[in-house]
Formats: sequence, C-alpha cells, structure tokens
Amino acid sequence: MDWKLEVVIAPWRTRRRARAFYVDTLGFRMDSDFHPNDSFRAIQVTPPGSACSIVFGTGLGGGVAPGSLKGAHLVVDDIEAAHAFLEEKA
Repeated sequence: MDWKLEVVIAPWRTRRRARAFYVDTLGFRMDSDFHPNDSFRAIQVTPPGSACSIVFGTGLGGGVAPGSLKGAHLVVDDIEAAHAFLEEKA
C-alpha cells in the first residue's frame, strides 16, 4: 500500500498575499480557488513537479497563526539553485 502526502494547509494572513507569493513570485501552479460561500474559501497551489499541494484560505479551521507552519519540507535536486532562486525572488 502506498501512502502519499498530497496536501498541506498553510496559514496566511491574507489570501491575496499568499496567492501572489506562491503563484506570481514562485511560479507554483494554481490548481483551484473554491469559494462556495462567504465563510469558506480554499485556494490550492502546487510546486512544479510536486505531487503535494499547498492549500490556504478562509474557514479551513484550526485557528493557526500565519507563519506558524512547521516541519513541511520541499525537496529539490539542487539546494544551491533553489536557494539562489528564492533569494532572487525575495
């Protein structure tokens, strides 16, 4: 049996800033923006080549403070190239 991590919920203060960071700055793929009502909105993005997505939004529960996500790992083939990319986008 395969067990795969496919979604991580990341707390952000504003959806607009999160979308701008992940999609516009880092180039992650925008998978969905689901908002069936005013109290719930889930935005899902995926890093290039990844099977695991990041979800942020409103009404996702948990009351977790922005910036408090710990222990999530993005694995890359070349850490120096990834670091340079992130520094360039900062």
